[in-house]
Amino acid sequence: MKKSLWLVVVVILTIVALTLTSCGKPKLGTEKNPIVMSFVPSGNTQEIIASGDTLAKMISDKTGYVIKANVGTDYAAVREAMGAGKAHIGWLNTFNYVLAHEKYGIDVSLVTIRFGSTSYKGQIIVRADSGIKSLQDLKGKVMCWVDPNSTSGYVVPRIMLKANGIDPDKDFAKTIEAGSHNNVVTQVYNGDCDAGATYADARSSVVKNLPDVKQKIVVLATTSDIPNDNVAFTKDFPKEMRAKITNALLDISKSDAGKAALNKLYSIAGLEKANDSFYDGFRAELSKAGIDIESLAK
Repeated sequence: MKKSLWLVVVVILTIVALTLTSCGKPKLGTEKNPIVMSFVPSGNTQEIIASGDTLAKMISDKTGYVIKANVGTDYAAVREAMGAGKAHIGWLNTFNYVLAHEKYGIDVSLVTIRFGSTSYKGQIIVRADSGIKSLQDLKGKVMCWVDPNSTSGYVVPRIMLKANGIDPDKDFAKTIEAGSHNNVVTQVYNGDCDAGATYADARSSVVKNLPDVKQKIVVLATTSDIPNDNVAFTKDFPKEMRAKITNALLDISKSDAGKAALNKLYSIAGLEKANDSFYDGFRAELSKAGIDIESLAK
């Protein structure tokens, strides 16, 4: 009897322990454990915060999940937050996503659409009165980049420069990391940089504050096509919740209010389902250019 009683006690204690463990962390998507959706700071931070909050509320209204939006301090911060489990959904630029997938298994669910396409180009801009007429003229000049993890504001333009015989690490008098595409355009406009790399056409994002930006700033060169940025989820995000949020975002992208929020966020016109193979062509281009994603992800 004593042995039987002891077994009963052990079973009860085990059940209690398991119950306490399962209750230790509130259910994901609730007020005490919200789903964190993080955005890269590629444009005006205040506008991204406002649009992110709007989208978070729209998703919450459609799914019943509590969603909290934030903006990373830089591109890598969003990737690392997802890798550490501090963010669950990331609106990631292309290069950052490829790194995040390699390093943490982060997986794309939706790709953005702009101008009817799921791809875009990068560009190098200069002042119209700079006297710079070709990529070769950039040697010895001051160059503005967005962020080392920016696809169109750093990675792909550097590949283009190297293909044209320009070493982006040695041939500039000075380089500046401006932090966002808007900042690059503004700094070239103000003469702080002789040239800058952005997505095409980032000049439109600052035209409200700089009405003559398209007259003062011209496009010197454009890159090859780049697959668009995306909405990605952490590796272990619950499948049913992921599907529900993905479908909610697709519905939101078709509504007037959703279109307005997405346009204000990153000039997004729509969203489309995608999987990781969407970026295989881009990976091949990086490999050809000598960029080893596996090594960078270590």
